[in-house]
Amino acid sequence: MTDPAPGPRPDALSVWRGHADACVLLDGFHALKHALRFGAGVPVAVTSDRAAVLALADELAPDVREALDGLLTEVPHAAYTSLVPRPHPTAVAALAVRPSREAALRTLAHTPRTSPVVVLDQPRNLGNAGAVIRLAAGFGATGVVTTGPLDPWHPTVVRGGAGLHFATAVERLDVAQLPAGPVFALDPEGEDIRGLKLPDDALLAFGSERSGLSGELRARADHLVALPMRPQVSSYNLATSVAMTLYHWSATGGASPGSR
Repeated sequence: MTDPAPGPRPDALSVWRGHADACVLLDGFHALKHALRFGAGVPVAVTSDRAAVLALADELAPDVREALDGLLTEVPHAAYTSLVPRPHPTAVAALAVRPSREAALRTLAHTPRTSPVVVLDQPRNLGNAGAVIRLAAGFGATGVVTTGPLDPWHPTVVRGGAGLHFATAVERLDVAQLPAGPVFALDPEGEDIRGLKLPDDALLAFGSERSGLSGELRARADHLVALPMRPQVSSYNLATSVAMTLYHWSATGGASPGSR
């Protein structure tokens, strides 16, 4: 049995408008759940069905149920849909304070690193970038860095990452600004990854979905590495390539995610 909605709250829509320009959109229950689990500051959260969201928390995320109970404000469905570009099936949205760039850069630069940094070189697809951030968080990677114009904190990327931006460092840098460490760049002409052990302080670099590694990143690479692939198959999806590479790192001696 879910609790009734608490007493009067500050007008959620006014609070939303006051924070919208400076905060990150959390689109859906799972994005909000993960953001809360990993310490994000969440000034406002709204839903068109508070009882349903709390019931979902009881079932899937009892660890954040109390926080959600104190945070969620029910608003008319039309008000909820006016706040998001694409309504989520769970009918919940929130705003979260983006971690400072300085904090992300400190995390990325800290040595010794106990897990790799994933580098997406000139990525193009927002959903793929979000999926990669979700993978990196799951494997306990130090962070995800993108080069080029794609904003890794774009709402579509955050949606694809299910709020796990707050579980790893996420930043956009130029190739010349990449943190220290050996660069293992994925390339079809590289050495078969199955014969390598990827070090914990590696930068694992992946080219764009369409054009592969940029010349600048290729010049920065210390090793070119290839994933096993059947002849005449041109490439893997970006997120699949990252998943295979992180799994290889973890399976050949990488620290377990629970140890970090």
